[in-house]
Amino acid sequence: MNILTFDIEDWFHLLDVKCTASETDWHNFKPRIHANISYLLEATLRHNHKATFFCLGWVAKKYPEIIRQIDELGFEVASHSYAHQLIYQQNRYQFEEDLKRSIYTLEDITGKKVKSYRAPGFSFIRGNAWVVEVLLEHGIERDSSIFPGARGHGGYKDFGDAKPTMLATSMGNIKEFPINVGQLLGKKIVFSGGGYFRLLPFWMIQKLTNQTDYVMSYFHPRDFDPDQPVLDIPFHRKFKSYVGLKGSYKKLNQWLGQNKFIDIKTADELVHWDTAQCVQI
Repeated sequence: MNILTFDIEDWFHLLDVKCTASETDWHNFKPRIHANISYLLEATLRHNHKATFFCLGWVAKKYPEIIRQIDELGFEVASHSYAHQLIYQQNRYQFEEDLKRSIYTLEDITGKKVKSYRAPGFSFIRGNAWVVEVLLEHGIERDSSIFPGARGHGGYKDFGDAKPTMLATSMGNIKEFPINVGQLLGKKIVFSGGGYFRLLPFWMIQKLTNQTDYVMSYFHPRDFDPDQPVLDIPFHRKFKSYVGLKGSYKKLNQWLGQNKFIDIKTADELVHWDTAQCVQI
């Protein structure tokens, strides 16, 4: 199954960057989200795909018309937190307050229960079992916060197979849809979003797609905006954030045109959870 997801945040919502660290800083930047969202919706509708939109609560509060449009077009509206902070830099109380604020904001707009969640920066790491407990307490049934490998924001290197998994805690289980990995020159890479998707040629992305029966994509509006301002950040972050922007929208259209995609809600219905991998956290 190929799952299509978008993280709905603006171009300046970069993590671990001092000038974009909090809500107070975000008001210093000119928004570009309306035009960029239109491109994503247009591409998804053109190819008749379902998709899950993990929406930042801050964006929903500031631009409720964006969330309303996503919902009215029939796409799943999910939570991407409210204030876009890394989980492992929060305590349980801070995480729960942020989650509640996000859920209430989205549900007030759509009138529908939010059942899926993705952490900013895939910052769900080993030892954070309390995160699942909080998600369950607030009606979240599906999570997509695990990056099964090392990365700048933590990662979960020894997670197990990158496929739909039941995460087990003492309070109950949650359905996890981790990011998938592919093999390139003997190295595991994540090709279905972010820098690698923008960097790799299309034929290689399609080859890696054909080699797996589970793809979890993750895109941001800024991934397809070559005209966005460039923040003053270290070179390695600049490369990761801005490489391949000029050709990325064309590449996305090619990918969506050659493959069938569904949302997380539909994927949940297709997974045989009684025989799925189970990980105790």
